[in-house]
Amino acid sequence: MIELANLSKIYRAGEVETQALAGLTLGIAPGEFVAVTGPSGCGKSSLLNILGFLDAPSGGSYRLLGEEARTEQDRTRLRRAHVGFIFQSFNLIDELSVAENIEISLLYRTGGGRSPRRRVAAVMEEVGIAHRAGHLPRTLSGGQQQRVAIARALVSQPRLILADEPTGNLDSAHGAAVIEILRAAAGAGTTIVMVTHSPLHAAAADRRIELLDGKLVGEGAG
Repeated sequence: MIELANLSKIYRAGEVETQALAGLTLGIAPGEFVAVTGPSGCGKSSLLNILGFLDAPSGGSYRLLGEEARTEQDRTRLRRAHVGFIFQSFNLIDELSVAENIEISLLYRTGGGRSPRRRVAAVMEEVGIAHRAGHLPRTLSGGQQQRVAIARALVSQPRLILADEPTGNLDSAHGAAVIEILRAAAGAGTTIVMVTHSPLHAAAADRRIELLDGKLVGEGAG
């Protein structure tokens, strides 16, 4: 599913260079739930940005489903076709209802064509938010807002979901519920890569990888 070979990322600001990733080689199987851990500044966000085709590596290669993006157009196409995102800050649109926030992901992928409302309804049931379909985000709890964000990522049935600290703004009960939804998605065949600072939530993944100074320094069962 995911193949990284000697991946590197260097950021340049004037004459200053910062190496965010240094020779990272890693494989992730279809349907695997992987937790990425490590201290702040270790390269977790840089890795997620490259996996999501939001940024390009400085060296090495990244293949998703056997394909390597060589241009910005390739990255856009692969991101739209295969990748869903879940963020710590939810990133919901305040003026849209729960159902509309989820539906907009389908409109983005289909270029504004008619979206299948049944799929939106199904994914709301799946994450336990259907009873809030007509509500605005500001009327929801943090846990409910994160369920909406997860539904928005799941609705287009991506092959890969990238979750950046998805439980970071939640209490323990809501955080545990989010992890169970992600585990269910992985069980249904979606590959999940989750960045987390929580050892408890990392332990719920199939595999945990640890980064330090842009390098893979630890790996094992969640």
